[in-house]
Amino acid sequence: MLKDLLNEVIVLVAGKPAEPIADLLNSAKHVNEFLIAKKLDITINQARNILYKISNYGLVSSIRKKDKKKGWFTYFWKIEVVKSLEFLRESLIKRMDQINNQIKSREAKQFYVCEKCNIELSEENALFYDFTCQECGKVFSLKDNSGLLKELKKQQARLIAKIEEIDKEIESERVKEEKLKPKKKLVLDKKSAARRFVKKKILKNAPEKKVKKIFHKSKKVSDKKAKNILKKTKSKKKR
Repeated sequence: MLKDLLNEVIVLVAGKPAEPIADLLNSAKHVNEFLIAKKLDITINQARNILYKISNYGLVSSIRKKDKKKGWFTYFWKIEVVKSLEFLRESLIKRMDQINNQIKSREAKQFYVCEKCNIELSEENALFYDFTCQECGKVFSLKDNSGLLKELKKQQARLIAKIEEIDKEIESERVKEEKLKPKKKLVLDKKSAARRFVKKKILKNAPEKKVKKIFHKSKKVSDKKAKNILKKTKSKKKR
């Protein structure tokens, strides 16, 4: 499902010929643009043109690396899956809004048609021309909208189902991205950091077994006690 959706995104923004690039860009790591051109059997300029079109919509990310021998930069590309799915979702919602408007219009208004010339007009326009076709002179007939309404409602249902599928894919991809994020290191407050520093310094500078036992037995040592031990170890070293 995800593969088909990403293909659809690429076709929307870069055209049908660019569709195969979706599989290459949907990678865990950024892909070398020269490799993309080779896989698609196109020139590097053609590959870049496609990538720039997709990039204009913010649907890909890129990094660049400098070739140490040749001195030029090579770009590596990767599709942004969540952004791409959100882009597709928005385009489908716009299409569904258009269909909804057509359904409302067909349910509320009457339309007339010249069966010979296959010309359709709204009731207002048909009245303006006195319900007579200006091309052939034939009288307009009232159009039956039931078949068209049925088809429009089918399209509406398909779009709703597709948007629901996209929502599921977006949620799934967000969960994956969250898991791949590096875990933040626990930042200690100033007091805890100071206490840890004092403890480390004592253990490093004091060879006495008694001092080491204090810290091994109990992890919680008050600041006052730690400072007193530190003073004792310093005075012993001076002697």
